[in-house]
Amino acid sequence: MNRLSFIRELRLLTPNDFNHVFNQSIRVGSPYITLVARNNSLDHPRLGFAIAKKQVKRAHERNRIKRLMREYFRLAQHELPAIDVIVMAKAAVIELDNVALRQVFDKVWQRLLLIQQNKS
Repeated sequence: MNRLSFIRELRLLTPNDFNHVFNQSIRVGSPYITLVARNNSLDHPRLGFAIAKKQVKRAHERNRIKRLMREYFRLAQHELPAIDVIVMAKAAVIELDNVALRQVFDKVWQRLLLIQQNKS
């Protein structure tokens, strides 16, 4: 049975992890968020966040975005390939409600997975 938790091993934690992803990465974006991804040598995907205060000024908005994205990742983690993904938000994202934000996540993830499959 698959575990649906978001354990420490599924997170990008160190600056080296983030630098590794930003070098030679695939970028998929929308007017609201950008996903930066790169293959990893592990057997599971990992997720990190780079949501700048300059883009999303209020902490509760940044936390809402991260909370929704973590939940989306947690439920889809067993369907994802072994990639490291960094989520970056743009200023327009605060205008979206939770349902619209999930739809944006879904579209961007699907485009990322399609590019990832074509590249492999």
